[in-house]
Amino acid sequence: MWFSMLSNYCLGQETTYNITNYGAVPNSKDICTMPIQTAVDAAHDGGGGRVLIPAGNFMSGTIVLKNNVEIYLARGARLLGSTNYDDYPRQPQSKYRSQKDDGGWYSLIYAEGAENIAISGTGAIDGQGSHHTGRPDAPAGDRDGRPRNILLISCKKISVSGITLISSATWNQHYLDCEDLTVDNIRVYNHSNRNNDGIDIDGCRRVILTNSTFDTGDDAIVLKSTGPAPCEDIVINNCIASSFCNGIKMGTESTGGFRNINISNCIIRPSLHPDKPAPNRNPDAIGITGLSLEIVDGGVMEGISVNNLTIEGTKCPVYVRLAGRGRKHRVDAPEPAMGRMSNISINNITAYGSANYACSITGVPGYKIEHIKLSNFNIVQQGGLKEGEYLATLDDVEEKVKAYPQPTNWHNLPVSGLFIRHIDGISISNFSIDTNEIDPRPIFMAHDVKGLSIKNVQVGKNCNKEKMIVLKDVTDLSLEF
Repeated sequence: MWFSMLSNYCLGQETTYNITNYGAVPNSKDICTMPIQTAVDAAHDGGGGRVLIPAGNFMSGTIVLKNNVEIYLARGARLLGSTNYDDYPRQPQSKYRSQKDDGGWYSLIYAEGAENIAISGTGAIDGQGSHHTGRPDAPAGDRDGRPRNILLISCKKISVSGITLISSATWNQHYLDCEDLTVDNIRVYNHSNRNNDGIDIDGCRRVILTNSTFDTGDDAIVLKSTGPAPCEDIVINNCIASSFCNGIKMGTESTGGFRNINISNCIIRPSLHPDKPAPNRNPDAIGITGLSLEIVDGGVMEGISVNNLTIEGTKCPVYVRLAGRGRKHRVDAPEPAMGRMSNISINNITAYGSANYACSITGVPGYKIEHIKLSNFNIVQQGGLKEGEYLATLDDVEEKVKAYPQPTNWHNLPVSGLFIRHIDGISISNFSIDTNEIDPRPIFMAHDVKGLSIKNVQVGKNCNKEKMIVLKDVTDLSLEF
């Protein structure tokens, strides 16, 4: 790991700071914030080093991570988030402003502007989030003052590896306006109340997320741009994402945009959590989408490559949306203009156990998604819909330009395979679909599309082979069924 090499080279032999030497007691009752922070400060003041949390349960409030410091959780170590809001002081207003910032943040582990930092080991961070329902003097929703497990803002050269992250009060880990971030081989189980995302990579540059598993009540792996900084140069590989909402999602907040994102070799499956999701979320046990790519608050999405996803049991396997919700990232910011999406490639998708929402790729009138390629889709879904259980015609699919971007706006579309609208240049090849029961809907539906190519389509026995495609205002068409 780059941090270990840095430590050995720069810091000499004595670089470990055991929190028990500073008064931390592993009894799940005494608040150990001061001893842990003292160890962090000592490591920082000594030029850098490893703060060791040994085996045992240590209760803490906010710990501020500093330059050249690694927090290491040994096997059997558990850092417990305090259940008392008083142990999480509001941090000073950060220099980087974000739509989620209500004037200062709350988190168990926090840093702003730190460099060469790490959180590692084989132990666990348990935020005990079910004890936090929101501060009474805070705004409603996801800005109500519940602490994150990890929040790093405008930090550089970050490594998070090996640890288990459990039960945050809200988003589990939030990396905001960070650079050179590596997250590897972590396990996340985040079911406490609401807004329980697994990981939020927000306006960050040069990020690698690999070999990790997520099981969450809200979205599992999320890329956002809640401020002016873009998400760019990001690799997500070899991960398993389980969610009651969306497995891998990009762009619910999109102000800064997204560039050069590579997502590959991931599995998206239903949550193993035994209970139903939190209120106002998907009421079923399966997730809403496997993959969501969205631009709705301005910004540009381009250079996106998705390859080799296995998606089990979601309502909608793939959802791509350009729309105009236009939410500001700050109250005093100008309302964002319509965004843009282009140069997107989605390949080798295997989806089974899907419900009947169908995949969709949609812009809005006057604003088209440009240059998108789909290949090697293999979809098996439920079928069995009767008349009245799905939208009857293309014209019944409302534009919903300002709505929250999610396929629940439409539920069951008037198509079983793929609904496309307001596109300039789309290529679809090697598309296979089957249903467990008879589905009367056509396979494809296209509206306001210039440059549509579909070839090599395989349709199962329960699908509507008599009505493969419905077209409206489509030009430069090439079909090879």
